[in-house]
Amino acid sequence: MGRTSDTREKLIETATELMWRDSYSSVSVDEICKKADVKKGSFYHYFPSKIALANASIQACTADMKSHYDDMFSPTRAPLERFDVMIDFVIESQKEIAAKYGHVCGCPFITIGSELAAQDDDMAHTISGILDMKAAYYKSALKDLIDLKQIPADTNVDEKAQEIFSFLVGQMTIARIRDDIGYLENHMKQSLRNLIGAA
Repeated sequence: MGRTSDTREKLIETATELMWRDSYSSVSVDEICKKADVKKGSFYHYFPSKIALANASIQACTADMKSHYDDMFSPTRAPLERFDVMIDFVIESQKEIAAKYGHVCGCPFITIGSELAAQDDDMAHTISGILDMKAAYYKSALKDLIDLKQIPADTNVDEKAQEIFSFLVGQMTIARIRDDIGYLENHMKQSLRNLIGAA
């Protein structure tokens, strides 16, 4: 990787860490540049604004997340197992991040996106794309559950997928507010099964 890519990636990695750990509004361009050891002029060479960097950060996280979801929601897994594995992944990821930053951080897409989606069309488009991507995994698993007669045949998979997304975001937001991973461990898996209708 050349120097140009190194600098850009360093800015994205640093912004991801600082904005996820704290919040978008509490982190300045100066702070990002200082921690990344990048000159401010270089920052604006790669990104026209802090919002543009935040968007690039979320897109980088999305690319990494997609590889995990491709595995978790593989058709080789039983459909209910896909959701269980996803919950296990969410909990373990939150534990790792909490150990690194000293507190529960919740969902980075929502933490950053909720601050910015109303301000920036590109960010709104990015967050909407993440929602659509995750919903596609959920809908595929829900359709398989219907085929296996494990949930009612009249389940509206589009609505149910949106409910699942909202449930996950809500659970992680509460865990962030309470700074309590135990909340996720004690509630998420069974509550999601109840929501799906496969309790």
